[in-house]
Amino acid sequence: MQEPISPAQQHRENLAGEMKAASRVTVIGMILDAVLGVIKVIAGALFHSQALLVDGIHSFTDVASDLVVLGVMKVSRQEPDDDHPYGHQRIETFGTLVLGSILIAVGAALAWENTLRLMEGGVDTVPGWPVLVAAAVSVAGKEWIYRYTRHVGLKIRSDLIIANAWHSRTDAFSSVVVLVSTAGAMLGMVWLDVFAAVVIAGIIIHIGWKFTWDSVKELVDTGLSHEDTEMLKNIARETNGVRNVHELRSRRMGHDILLDIHLVVRPEISVSEGHQIGMQVVSGMRDALENIRDINFHIDAENDEDQPLTSERLPSREDIRAILAQHLGELPHHSRLRLHYLKNKVHLELFMEEHDENTMFSPANIKEQLRDYPWFGSIRVWVAGP
Repeated sequence: MQEPISPAQQHRENLAGEMKAASRVTVIGMILDAVLGVIKVIAGALFHSQALLVDGIHSFTDVASDLVVLGVMKVSRQEPDDDHPYGHQRIETFGTLVLGSILIAVGAALAWENTLRLMEGGVDTVPGWPVLVAAAVSVAGKEWIYRYTRHVGLKIRSDLIIANAWHSRTDAFSSVVVLVSTAGAMLGMVWLDVFAAVVIAGIIIHIGWKFTWDSVKELVDTGLSHEDTEMLKNIARETNGVRNVHELRSRRMGHDILLDIHLVVRPEISVSEGHQIGMQVVSGMRDALENIRDINFHIDAENDEDQPLTSERLPSREDIRAILAQHLGELPHHSRLRLHYLKNKVHLELFMEEHDENTMFSPANIKEQLRDYPWFGSIRVWVAGP
């Protein structure tokens, strides 16, 4: 009989599988980008198409981004360690930020250069028909690698791989622009080729900005959307035993979601019942959003948003037993004391066996002895039946 795999071992195997899949699709995309880049740059230079030349440079930026992806994925998929107990996914976020910044820089440089050419005028060279062939091959190749890369990115839950897929699709978009502009130039609108180069550069800048801004939001711990937050709160409120939810904080780490939630339950329940209620909330939330990695829940006996925080100066169990001993003598041997810290008061419950019944520990007497203590709230005494 095969022994069950531990969660830690399963996590290691998942990381290794994700790394292998990410590396394979990235290397395939990098080879395709390099081949298309060479074809487009050569064709653009030989057949007088500035748009195709810019598109070829765009393909070479894809090669650079693929190298960034390979390096970042190797580091970000390492196992959690003592210094990084939540893992290394933020390195992937930083890699996406770098990738977006590269796109913005390249796009801005190309846009500026071709805007100047357009303003200066004098564009009178008509692109040759091989430009159309090169652009069509680029559209087909980049659309295929986009779909393949995005499929892998969704499967391994990697925002960086998905971002790289969209980077590939911008190359397909820009090649479509090359097709249209080249056809227009051949029909007499020669300036359309340079104008298309500016449009392609703008597409590069737009995609780069989206990657950069999304990464910045994640690095500063931007939470879930209002809709997702309310959905998770409703799941918690509808769980049996939960009276209210007065705090839910969220943040992202890579594609994973980390949550902290405060659950208000009845104050008289046991610690273990409160924990079980929390586990039921966790189960419901994981069913709703599958990429939740970690949920920390805090069990509250009262809503401390509406009440002042419980004072740290309230007496401990040992302090209260000592005060009771001072006024009433030692508690009976078989008695149990339960404490409830609510609204900055301590409410006592004393459980006694029948043969331990003692008028010294009657509710009235205890209340009389403790009434001058500002922390005292109430007393209930339970005596076991025969």
